[in-house]
Amino acid sequence: MKPERVFLGIGTNLGDRLGNLLQAQAALAPQIRLLRTSPVYETPPWGYNDQPAFLNQVLEVETELEPQTLLTRLKEIEAELGRVKNFRYGPRLIDLDILFYGEQVYQSETLNIPHSMLAERAFVLVPLADIAPDLVHPQLKRSVADLLAECPGREEITLYQPNLTANWPHWGERTYVMGILNITPDSFSGDGLLRQSDPASAALAQARQFVQEGAAILDLGAESSRPGSDTVDAETEIARLQPVLESLRQANLPAIISVDTYKAESAEICLRSGAHWINDIWGLKADPDLASVITAHHAGVVIMHNRSHWQDVRNLGNLGSTYSGVQYDDIIEDIKKELGESLEIAAKAGIAQEKIILDPGIGFGKNLKDNLAIINRLEEIKKMGFPILIGPSRKSFIGQVLDLPVEERLEGTAAAVALGIAHGADIVRVHDVREMARVAKMSDAIIGRNLPPA
Repeated sequence: MKPERVFLGIGTNLGDRLGNLLQAQAALAPQIRLLRTSPVYETPPWGYNDQPAFLNQVLEVETELEPQTLLTRLKEIEAELGRVKNFRYGPRLIDLDILFYGEQVYQSETLNIPHSMLAERAFVLVPLADIAPDLVHPQLKRSVADLLAECPGREEITLYQPNLTANWPHWGERTYVMGILNITPDSFSGDGLLRQSDPASAALAQARQFVQEGAAILDLGAESSRPGSDTVDAETEIARLQPVLESLRQANLPAIISVDTYKAESAEICLRSGAHWINDIWGLKADPDLASVITAHHAGVVIMHNRSHWQDVRNLGNLGSTYSGVQYDDIIEDIKKELGESLEIAAKAGIAQEKIILDPGIGFGKNLKDNLAIINRLEEIKKMGFPILIGPSRKSFIGQVLDLPVEERLEGTAAAVALGIAHGADIVRVHDVREMARVAKMSDAIIGRNLPPA
C-alpha cells in the first residue's frame, strides 16, 4: 500500500504539557512517520470551561495504516502515555485525532474523516493553517485558510511561549558542568560508548554517574569532531542517539539534555525525543534549516565558533592532532565577528536571545597559541552579552604544553577550567566530571560565586 498523507490534531492540558506533545510525537514511529509539525498554541478550554488551558498542535504524517487501524494505534499511544478516560471534553493528558486522511471521506461508528467538528474548532484550524493553509476539505470544498477566516474564537488562540527559566541555568550564580557522553566508536579521548555491547545502557549508567558527581548538563554526541574525523550522516546519527535519549527520558534525571549536532534532521528528532538544547559546532552555518528547528521547539542552543578544515590538520603522534595554517588577524576579534554572523542567523530565525550560549571553539581551527589566548582573553567574548561555554577537556593543546598523551591530561584540564572560570566561563564541558565539578566549585568560591555558608 502506498503511504497516505495524514494530518493529526494533538492536545494536552495535564502535567508537563510540552513534554506530553513531544512524547506523543516520539511514540508515532515506526508505523507513523512524522513529516512536519506546526508551532504549539495555547488555547482556552473548549466544551467544558472549568479546567486548565490546552496546548494544541497539528502534525503532518504519512502512514500505510488504514484509517480504522490508525485510530486504534493512536488510542494505544494515548494509553501508553497514561491517558485516563473521563467525561466528554474534560481534562486529558494527551489527545490524538485524525483530521484528514489523504482526500478520503470515511465514516464508521467510531471515526469520521475529515474530523466532523474541524470547521468549528479554531484550536485545530490555527495550527493546521500554519502548515497546510491550501488544503481543501473534501466535503465542504473549502480551504483550511478559508475555514479559519470564518471560525469563531480564533483570536483566543495564542502562540505558546514556554517559561524561559524551565530547564535553564541561572547565570552568574555558579559554573555549570556539562558531562560529555560520546555515542561514537572513535572519540579522541577513548571513551566512545559505541564500543560497549549495549551503548544505551552504558550511556545511562554514565549519565547517572555524571549527575551524581555534579553534572547539571549532559551533552550527547554521535559524530566525532576530533581533527580529521569522518562525518556521519543524519540517519546514522539519529540511530545512535535515539535509544540513549529514550533511556534518559525514562530515567528522568535532574539534568539538561544537550545534543551535539549541526544537522536539522537530527535535531528535529532529538528535540522531539526529549532533548532540551542543541550544541552546534558550526554555529548555525552548516545547515540552513537548523535554526528554525530550534525556534520551533523553543530549545536552547550553543553556538560555537569553528574554522576547521581537514586539510589544516597536523598529526602530533601520541599527543593527538591539531590545526595549522588557519590564519587570524586577531584571534578574539575574529571569533567575535564570526560569532556575530551566527547570532544574526539566530535572530532571523526567531531564536530568543535568552536561549543562546556562545562557545569560542577551543581546538576547532585553532593552534596552541590561539587556544591559550582564548582562555586568557575570554572576558572580551563575554562582553558580547551571552553566557560562555568552554570545552578544553583533554584536548591536544594541553598535551602540547605538558607533553602528555590524552589519558594524562587531568591536571592540565583542571588548570584550563579554573582559569576559564576566572575569565568568565559559565559552563565547562568536560570528560572528568567528578574532578572538574570540584575545580569549578573551588574556582567559584575564589571569584565570589556560590559561596558556602559561613
